[in-house]
Amino acid sequence: MKILLLGSGAREHALARALVNAPETTELVVAPGNPGTAMIATNFAIDPTSPVEAVELATQMGADLVVVGPEAPLVAGVADAVRQAGVPVFGPGAAAARLEGSKAFAKEVMAAAGVPTATAVVCATPEELSAALDRFGAPYVVKDDGLAAGKGVVVTSERDAALAHGRSCLARQDGRVLVEEYLDGPEVSLFCVCDGATVRPLAPAQDYKRVGDGDVGPNTGGMGSYSPLTWAPADLTEQVVREVAQPVVDEMARRGTSFTGLLYCGLALTGKGLRVVEFNVRFGDPETQVVLARLTSSLAQLLHAAATGRLAEVPAPTWRPEAAVDVVLAAPGYPGAVTTGGLLTGLDAAEEVEGVHVLHAGTGFSDDGELVATGGRVLSVVALGDDVQAARERAYQAVGRLGLPGSHYRTDIAAGR
Repeated sequence: MKILLLGSGAREHALARALVNAPETTELVVAPGNPGTAMIATNFAIDPTSPVEAVELATQMGADLVVVGPEAPLVAGVADAVRQAGVPVFGPGAAAARLEGSKAFAKEVMAAAGVPTATAVVCATPEELSAALDRFGAPYVVKDDGLAAGKGVVVTSERDAALAHGRSCLARQDGRVLVEEYLDGPEVSLFCVCDGATVRPLAPAQDYKRVGDGDVGPNTGGMGSYSPLTWAPADLTEQVVREVAQPVVDEMARRGTSFTGLLYCGLALTGKGLRVVEFNVRFGDPETQVVLARLTSSLAQLLHAAATGRLAEVPAPTWRPEAAVDVVLAAPGYPGAVTTGGLLTGLDAAEEVEGVHVLHAGTGFSDDGELVATGGRVLSVVALGDDVQAARERAYQAVGRLGLPGSHYRTDIAAGR
């Protein structure tokens, strides 16, 4: 099977590792990819959000499957264009991708499907925003309606900070903002592979969104993750499929916008029961890094079956018993104004730690061929161990061997929920 994978982050490096190790894979092209994917596959420089360029490359290489990594190409309609060209694609069309592209739309679908979620008000003016903040009270939860690379949500006890974030969202063209009730309890991420009718869950994981230890500071794209969640209810996965994923997939089909791809269910286990925090329509980063590190069955077979409407015909995914922990190394200034260009060292030494592999995210080469930081989240250090504590110790041992001047990482990943 010839596979084209679109994207360039650590999530795509993790997907590439899993896809290239599948027995069905004969060729893997990553577009545009990164220095890490170049070591295991063929990188090809295109704009992954361009439907024309994606179709051109897929047909040129004779792809049997296109896998879309990030959200922006999906919202831009890349999956629609590839499907129209007759190539199986794992990823929803633009209409179905609105589940992530518009939080207001996701709320509407959940209401129609009877899915439990936080009560929310959609605001289009500063006056509506102010009234909604007063209605819900602190702690305030304010969400940009559109895509914001994981940074569109502010949770704060300060009304002024909530108001400022909401106004900045409204200031964008066609800007809307959601004000929601605050959900207590630990959060869980569950990925569900869908073919428009059938839902196949992957292993649950937990990520750490805030930049600082103890969940302080601004939201980021994710500073680390771990799996499995030994503290979660034993029937959690089955409950999420039954009460959340399957009803949403059925509702999307009823609307004529069949959902084929990855439905990422971001959940809160509250005192009142399971609640949906958000949906994404692609593999989450950094949870993908730990979930795929534990996968023992073929990812290529699973995603191809979903893309061709045959998910019910293939076996359910299987998992290694070991735990996986991912710690993200971030560039100076992240998630604010990032300083790039810093020299990266110690990757080989980090991978000498048993059970560890390092995934590239914001990396590139300088003019003289040195590996340097090119983005906010630079590397994902993933470790396997007999349990979460063992995997955690290995991950931090490996992170300690990396060098990037001014870089930072959280020291409490997987230390507790």
